[in-house]
Amino acid sequence: MIEMNDRKKIGLGLTGFGVFFSFLGVIFFFDKGLMAMGNILFVSGMMLTIGLKSSLQFFMKRSNFKGTISFGVGFFFVIIGWPILGMILEAYGFVVLFSGFWPTLAVFVQKIPIIGWLFQQPFIRSFFDSYKGKRMPV
Repeated sequence: MIEMNDRKKIGLGLTGFGVFFSFLGVIFFFDKGLMAMGNILFVSGMMLTIGLKSSLQFFMKRSNFKGTISFGVGFFFVIIGWPILGMILEAYGFVVLFSGFWPTLAVFVQKIPIIGWLFQQPFIRSFFDSYKGKRMPV
């Protein structure tokens, strides 16, 4: 079992609030303030959850440079007030950075009682199977 100390609990809370504020920012027609707050909370929460050293190692990997740079530039654009362009760049960076987690996510989703049935259908399963065997994120 994973140890949950207070730092990790606070990090998960900040990450959750970051996702929530980013979602509200999108719902309210790309509100700059909410999206900037969501980005700051998400990044700080992630760093608290997995640790500063692990975060830096993850983002500075040679295979993650493209995702890190696009996520960072998108973060900068959101902060300076260009939320639509910033979110597009951040989304691309997020997908590139966390592409190694998709197989793990696929296995998890397939084991959920009702939704799992949908994700076990041949067309969707073949889509997820194409990502198996790719690089690991950390």
